[in-house]
Amino acid sequence: MKKMIFLLLLLASQAVQAQKTYIFCGKLIDGISNTIQKQVTIIVDSGKIAGIEKGYIDPGVAGRVIDLKSKTVLPGLIDCHVHLEDILSSNTLMEVFTLSDADIAYRSVNFAKRTLLAGFTTVRDLGGTGVNISMKKAVENGWIDGPRIFTAGKIISSSGGASDPSNGFRDDVFSHRPGPGDGVADGKDELIKAVRLQIKSGADIIKIASTGGVFELGDNNKRAKFTIEEIKTVVEIARDYGLKVACHAHGAEGIRRAVIGGVASIEHGTYMDDEDIKLMKQYGTWYVPTIIAGKAVADSARKGYYPPIIASKGIAFGEQIQKTFAKAYKEGVKIAFGTDAGAFDHGKNYLEFQYMVEAGMPEMEAIKSATSNAAILLGKENDLGSVSKGKFADIIAVDGDPLTDIKVMKNVVFVMKAGKVFVN
Repeated sequence: MKKMIFLLLLLASQAVQAQKTYIFCGKLIDGISNTIQKQVTIIVDSGKIAGIEKGYIDPGVAGRVIDLKSKTVLPGLIDCHVHLEDILSSNTLMEVFTLSDADIAYRSVNFAKRTLLAGFTTVRDLGGTGVNISMKKAVENGWIDGPRIFTAGKIISSSGGASDPSNGFRDDVFSHRPGPGDGVADGKDELIKAVRLQIKSGADIIKIASTGGVFELGDNNKRAKFTIEEIKTVVEIARDYGLKVACHAHGAEGIRRAVIGGVASIEHGTYMDDEDIKLMKQYGTWYVPTIIAGKAVADSARKGYYPPIIASKGIAFGEQIQKTFAKAYKEGVKIAFGTDAGAFDHGKNYLEFQYMVEAGMPEMEAIKSATSNAAILLGKENDLGSVSKGKFADIIAVDGDPLTDIKVMKNVVFVMKAGKVFVN
């Protein structure tokens, strides 16, 4: 008898899973078109979009209806620059010494869920301790709720670079001098090893730092930290494995070297100059601006969170980054949405839309930067980035019309990822 009941429950469960879902959209921004569609039905089957039809289609007896007639429906959003392990605070510098990997993992579960519930169904995690790779596995296995994660594992920089944890400390503070396994590498041989170790650990992307960073207890973040040949080595090895390279870069010379070296994207790009812009257009390099991070870090610096060497860089970063974005957009550089979440509260990624629009980007272009453009940067345009037949059913909805008021992107009232509803 128990076996029969179990079988019936299993069959019922399979029937529910096989059920088609009909999403009635009052307005639809599909992530590709520049026009908004009205009164549209999206048909979802087995986690993917099976069709998009004009009008509201009769689902029949077996169909499930989700009524979003009063909402604006969009593709699931993509943030191309997050750090799901991190959260900026006055205690950030001490956490290197006080938090274990287990502490970071437990805390990060909440950050991942907040990001998903804010409508970001996919993210590119650009650097952490390696816990980010475990988090990717946890989401894929359904152990935790979170966005689809493409991760870089650990950032790779030079000795004394942005990801060298020993910056500013005595040599004997750490049990060993950081090396390729820690993401610290100099010269061709060490860089080859560093890249391969991250790939072995499960990285989907390689992240390097061609300039110093804001939180580095060393020199300013405008100076270049890798040669062009070193960057070319990283790009070549990554390409052998089918991976792209993202590059943290603030200063103009570090940006120039990274673009010539063949990276896929420049992250931050704070002090890019006219030559950098020209080269980025020539090489087709993407720009991921992270305006909100600059503003958040500058605000924290003014509150006294950091020692003077960090505070001065943070304030300058915040004062410049939106201006740089405005110029890059005006000059025609390709832009993909990215926030550097972790430099501010996870789940508030939507504020980047507001800052992009303030700087001169039209609302539709800002939305496309976080949908179809971001998917192209990821190399996943066949699966993600738009409400299109055959793609994953990553679908969100907001109250209001973001084309008339971009601030409504914070009003996410529906989230579906691969056909599963997380907010309704």
